[in-house]
Amino acid sequence: MSALATAVALLAAASALSASPRLWERVRRGFARRPAPAVVAGTRSTTSTEGATGAVRSTQTAELFLPADALEQIWSPEHLERLARTYWRFLSRVTLGLLHVHYTERERSVVLLLPALKLLTFDAPEYEVDPQRGLVRWRIARGLLVARRGRDGGGYLQIEVLRLPSTDPGRAHLRVEVEVANFYPSIAHRLSRSIYDATQSRIHVIVTHAFLRSLRRLDLAESRVGRLRRHG
Repeated sequence: MSALATAVALLAAASALSASPRLWERVRRGFARRPAPAVVAGTRSTTSTEGATGAVRSTQTAELFLPADALEQIWSPEHLERLARTYWRFLSRVTLGLLHVHYTERERSVVLLLPALKLLTFDAPEYEVDPQRGLVRWRIARGLLVARRGRDGGGYLQIEVLRLPSTDPGRAHLRVEVEVANFYPSIAHRLSRSIYDATQSRIHVIVTHAFLRSLRRLDLAESRVGRLRRHG
C-alpha cells in the first residue's frame, strides 16, 4: 500500500471517529466542566473549488462575544502566537492523538501517527497584529496530502481575528475566521473529489467548527516556540 493510500485509509478512520456521537459527547462534557467566559455564535462554513485549477478554498467563521477587559488582556502578539498553538493542540486532542504537529525552526508538519506520514508541512508562521486585527498564516510547503502543483505554490492556512463594533461598552465583539486557500489536494488529484470530500475535507470542517466553539473558554495554550513572548 502506498504512503498516500495509507494516509487516506487512516484519514477515513479518523473521519468516522470524528463523526462519532459518543466522542463528541465526551468533548462537549469536557467543555462544560467550568463556565465559559465568552459566547460563540453565528458559525458559518463555505468550501469552493476553482474549476480551472482544482484549487480549494475553505473558510469557517464564528462570532465571539467576551468581556471587554478580558479582550484587552489577551490582545497582543504573544497571545496571537498562543492562539496558533491552541489550534494545533486542539487538532491533536480532538483526533485522540492520531494527528499531531512536529516543530522545527523553519517548519510545522501535521503528522499522522508515524513521523514518516507528514500529511501537511507548512513554513513557520507569519504574524500580523494591530489594534483591530490579528492574523497568523502558515504557508503550505508540501506533504502527502498536497498535490505536486500545490507544493510551495502559494497555498496557506490562516486564522484571522477581527474586532467588530459592539453596542455594549462592557462587551467585545470578535469575528474569528479559519481559512485554507489555494490548496491542491492530492487525494482529489490522484483518487477522486468524492473521496477527498468524504475524508480530508470533512475532517477539516468538523474539527475547525469544534475549534471555533472551544474558543469560548479563552484557554490559550502556551506556545512551543515563544518567539513573541514578552520577557522582563
